[in-house]
Amino acid sequence: MPRPHALSAPVDLALPRTFDAAYGAGVDRGLCLGGGGLFFVAWQVSYLQTLATLGVRLDAADRVVGTSAGSMVGTAMTSGKLKRLHAEVSLLAKVPALVSALAPASELAPSQQRALDLFLKATDGEPATVQAIGHAALAAATPRPETMRLNTSLVLGPGRWTSDALRITCVDAYTGERCVITREANVSIPRAVAASSAVPGIFAPQPIDDRMCMDGGVSGTGTHLDVFGGAKRVLILAITDGAGVSEGMMTLHPEDGLKELGDLEHSGTAVMLRTPAKVDLLELMSPSSVPEALAMGARQAGDDVALLSSFWS
Repeated sequence: MPRPHALSAPVDLALPRTFDAAYGAGVDRGLCLGGGGLFFVAWQVSYLQTLATLGVRLDAADRVVGTSAGSMVGTAMTSGKLKRLHAEVSLLAKVPALVSALAPASELAPSQQRALDLFLKATDGEPATVQAIGHAALAAATPRPETMRLNTSLVLGPGRWTSDALRITCVDAYTGERCVITREANVSIPRAVAASSAVPGIFAPQPIDDRMCMDGGVSGTGTHLDVFGGAKRVLILAITDGAGVSEGMMTLHPEDGLKELGDLEHSGTAVMLRTPAKVDLLELMSPSSVPEALAMGARQAGDDVALLSSFWS
């Protein structure tokens, strides 16, 4: 009888949230790629590809932490496929696999809507809140987990893990623990990215070792900056810094982003934060948001090239 998906000697993927551990000690250049749906995939890809074209190679980062949308972009960048992903996103209408992997179905079953609503309306990332969302995600009648893994592999290519720098975050849907997947975990890239991008109620939690894992953004800010604690410098691409958010949503409290940023700086890390110039948080999963996101990312990268070149060198 075939064994269930498990490792003979599983790596403990759960990583407690704390800046005291200095997880980033010894890291020279860090790149944080946060979550934000299809819109933020497009913005990040355009921003990073434009910078690369202008001579700023962020693939020199020795730690890349990708969450949800950022897990896909981080995988593409660390595997040398950023240009390919940029082309695919630019031709979104001709890439149904990407839409299937990142955009929700037009109609959701009641159990799906219940899980999604819990996530969208959550005003904090406290353990009890995250667990409630995770339990609803586990109970939701979503498409089968392997469907998303297949679509992800069609977008990103073969599932070999090529970079020691890459970290992909997700959340144990039952325990609420934050998990960080690395090359040593022996988890395929499509499975890791699918887990990190499994929006509650829209996509099924993914089996990772003995866990069922959901979107890494179900975690407050969704940037996981403590994984960089003690690093020399970190560039952060986030959907928002929280400053313009008047009410909590998607487990993000309005003050969380700035506090986490301050904690990273307090650990001795020089930080540079970039967010989209304009964003509609209710349209993050809409394919219609992609053209504007691509144009915005390219424009902002052009504006940032001199400053970022100095910061990164």
